[in-house]
Amino acid sequence: MSISSARTSLSSQELTGKAKLTDVTKIVESLKEDLEKISLLPHQRDALLEQLKVYGRDPTNADPIFTKEGIETLSKHAFNSPSKTTSRNALRCLANALLLKPDTRQILVGSGYDERACALLKDRIASVDDEFLLSRIIFLTTYGTTINIENLIDQCHLADTISHNIANHDKLHSAKQKKTRQLDPMEDMALGESLKLLFNITHFCPQRNSSFSQALPHILSILHKIETIPNAPLDPPVAQLVNTLINIPLEDPENIKVLFPTGSPNLNVEKFLNLLDHSINKYKDEELEQLVSPLLTLIRKANEIGPSEVHQFMQIQLLPSDKDREQPVGRGESLSARLIQLSTSPMAPQVRESISALLFELSDKDASTFVHNLGYGFASGFLFQHNVPIPENAFEAWSTENDKGNGKARPSQDSGKAVNPITGQLLEAEEKIDMPEMSQEEKEREAERLFVLFDRLKKNGIITAANPMEEALHQGRFEELEDDADSD
Repeated sequence: MSISSARTSLSSQELTGKAKLTDVTKIVESLKEDLEKISLLPHQRDALLEQLKVYGRDPTNADPIFTKEGIETLSKHAFNSPSKTTSRNALRCLANALLLKPDTRQILVGSGYDERACALLKDRIASVDDEFLLSRIIFLTTYGTTINIENLIDQCHLADTISHNIANHDKLHSAKQKKTRQLDPMEDMALGESLKLLFNITHFCPQRNSSFSQALPHILSILHKIETIPNAPLDPPVAQLVNTLINIPLEDPENIKVLFPTGSPNLNVEKFLNLLDHSINKYKDEELEQLVSPLLTLIRKANEIGPSEVHQFMQIQLLPSDKDREQPVGRGESLSARLIQLSTSPMAPQVRESISALLFELSDKDASTFVHNLGYGFASGFLFQHNVPIPENAFEAWSTENDKGNGKARPSQDSGKAVNPITGQLLEAEEKIDMPEMSQEEKEREAERLFVLFDRLKKNGIITAANPMEEALHQGRFEELEDDADSD
């Protein structure tokens, strides 16, 4: 392509149809020839790549970009050019191509440019523009290709490079906190791409997840430095920060020390719960499923591996208190009440399951304690679904002072007051209802209904408790009434 035709291409951004296809073909051919024998000046080469980027945003009539020849031409300019400007322009074209046409990803990997991308990411560690583009390109190649992630970690030091980039972002956020500089929007965008790449690498290559433990302190540090926005608590990069924590082996001894620091073991968990509090207010249905489910997974993991003081802290924060029990549990506006409400949400099944599982785990995975904490109404569904037997005393009123018969206090915040076993409400707080006393005939009909109900539940294997009506009958606690008993 001549210089004059290159300039013509620059003024033809509005070309469509056949004219666009013709121009794209000429640009790709010109860039290919330039690789074989330098035929373009730097500004001409960059101008053609810029034009190709514009054309490539819509793959219609831009086919030459997405061919093997097109991807290899762009890759050579991206990874071999001594000019960072030319390289960056070609990277933008590649990133668009890999995003729009998944088949192009294998072309790049098959030509070995995934390793070159890792090397370039390491070489340009100080540039957030290159971090953004290269992280996105490597991220896209993790889908539907033969990429060897283990090799990229072991031989190309990808985990070290990603962790180093995240550490740099930690420093940038520290500078922003000290108001010594403003954060460039591209910095958070680049961080988001690095975090997404970290998540995919750890997801598809879990055997190397420990390679990213070095990033854990910086991920947590950035999470604390980003102020929680009530109307957008999990906006990028917060959601990505949370997601990365799920795959890092937090249970490793050194990671436990980082996650639960000596002297303030609840520091990070408190941040997680703060995000949860704001998130369940803000997000609904699909957003709740997509954004809040990973946060709940992280909180459950923290509860599982944390020291006893963390477990107790989470019980205080998430289980119903005396204040919550002034009405049936799940009716108030506390974090505990809102979580219990969501535990039955039909529109968010993953969140529903995660919340119920979390509350069950905070109840020490004990069915009786679980029923006591939530009330039979909320607890029964989860127990039935997971084939956990309903405790025999589930329908008995209980006191918050009661232990479980083994000397171990029930994990609750409560202070020793009688509680309705079905609703979880304090009996003293229940509304008093004036009802006429049942007649003997009504009592007999109600007893018969209960007898039939318990018999069905027992036959279906739902409960193992003895039918109280049948038990009373066998123990001789029923007395035979005379025919004229009602007239007495």
